Amino acid sequence: MERRTYGGLLKEAETFLSGHQVEEWSLDAWYLFSSCFSMDRAGYYLKRDCTAEEEETDTVARFRSMVERRGARIPLQYILGEQEFMGLSFRVNEHVLIPRQDTETLVERVLEDVRRTRAGAEGLHILDLCTGSGCIGISLAHYLRGYPELQVTLSDISADALRVARENICRLGCKDCCRVLQSDLFGAFKEKPGERFQVIVSNPPYIPSRDIEGLEPEVREHEPLLALDGEKDGLAFYRRIASEAAGYLTSDGEIYLEIGWNQGTGVESALMEAGFRDIEIIKDLTGRDRVVKAAVRRLD
Repeated sequence: MERRTYGGLLKEAETFLSGHQVEEWSLDAWYLFSSCFSMDRAGYYLKRDCTAEEEETDTVARFRSMVERRGARIPLQYILGEQEFMGLSFRVNEHVLIPRQDTETLVERVLEDVRRTRAGAEGLHILDLCTGSGCIGISLAHYLRGYPELQVTLSDISADALRVARENICRLGCKDCCRVLQSDLFGAFKEKPGERFQVIVSNPPYIPSRDIEGLEPEVREHEPLLALDGEKDGLAFYRRIASEAAGYLTSDGEIYLEIGWNQGTGVESALMEAGFRDIEIIKDLTGRDRVVKAAVRRLD
């Protein structure tokens, strides 16, 4: 097999990915190259005209294999096995939704509210429904470390997703304050009468079933349908969560739900019908509706 320079290998990858309609072909080629050859930009510019060493034959083969997988529209994050979220590196695979920057809006708002209104509170229990990789709950646990009696429960219906969440709990050093529980929304909590949370967060499936087919191949063909499909109008899980959440919140509890950009009114209505108050629709950095926050209206 012809030996190539590092620059030639990167150019080969860029050409291949561009030809397979990968949107960010240049950046993705670089991430794969950097991961395989453990090379930063400065190192690359010093060595780009050098021929890959003979002992790197296996590395070159692995790089080309990864490029082919990306050309098949397998998400870059699944190929690399990780994704950054809230400044933390999360393990991801095909069993979990890839963490997205939009979701940081939810985490940042919860952190802001907790630090402002619950400073010095004794006991802070948070529930992350539909946790997937655990990126929301674990990020909260990481940045709220030091709160007395902090406990974050990460729940999901998927056992495969919970295995990834457990790995991320260990990876990010949160074993002391995080636990996982397999549950279809609040199903498993019915066996735990009296358990209450100050904060419930969730990024549930919210894409209408009819819209799944129009998603990018990376999403439609590779991310778990279970984490995407919000049934007919995309609001099915919000209605279920809204109808039951008050029973698992403390009297001063709050709920934060990530939403699709056009779902604010529908989710607000579901929460109002369930008796929630102080409902607020929070926008992301692009100015689109991204999170709905509400407070419980109930006396313990």
